[in-house]
Amino acid sequence: MTVESLSWRVQDKSILNNVSFSVCPTEFVGIIGPNGAGKSSLLRCLYGVNVPTEGEVRIADKNILEYSRQALAQKIAVVLQEPPSRFELSVNDVIAMGLTPQKSLLSFDNHLDKQKVIEASRQVDLLDKLHQSFNSLSGGEKQRAMIARAIVQDTHVLILDEPTNHLDIRHQLEVLTLAKSLQVTVICSMHDLNLAATFCDRLILLDQGSIIAEGSPESVLTEANLNRVFDIKAKVDTHPFTQKLRITFDLGEHIDAD
Repeated sequence: MTVESLSWRVQDKSILNNVSFSVCPTEFVGIIGPNGAGKSSLLRCLYGVNVPTEGEVRIADKNILEYSRQALAQKIAVVLQEPPSRFELSVNDVIAMGLTPQKSLLSFDNHLDKQKVIEASRQVDLLDKLHQSFNSLSGGEKQRAMIARAIVQDTHVLILDEPTNHLDIRHQLEVLTLAKSLQVTVICSMHDLNLAATFCDRLILLDQGSIIAEGSPESVLTEANLNRVFDIKAKVDTHPFTQKLRITFDLGEHIDAD
């Protein structure tokens, strides 16, 4: 996927400004930045919901706006930060929805399709919950079901919009570990900078709709960048378990003493 000189405006307000980057196959890229930086707006441009005011997004050397909705869904799968709660369906049926882009109108699921659903549910550890109501699942289980739906969608690009939002730390780690294990291109917006440092191959730091820094976690998550963009003081060192970057924040005057 390639993003070229992308800008997006709403009326007279500029949301994204001349954003350019490319993502390599099987790379896990994190989009980070403060609230209002344009992370979700950028992702919506990547999967075709927002139409760029200028520039373009290309996949397989073709502007995504030239694809039909079904054809684009064969290229890109999307998991949003909050799984839909409106599904009055079983877990099996929700996962099977991922088959739709690959099938012709009015075709029925065959044995191979059913095996794909079973295998995807096994990958996300939901095999024993296939016949439960989707709405009965926990938040982490719902996110894993949505990733299973993306797995059976059988695309090469997976876009995750803050998939760990509202999840406890165990489920955050489970969801991101699962996404990284899929061996597809992953583009993920994230709030937690330590999780971003742990799971991402490359980071794109946004602020006020522009790219401030791009590269390895080591080159992006510097103390100077954190102070500049997030207005915080932080110490960056090595995590004792993962040997990845660890960010420790200086709370200082940001908390009230008792």
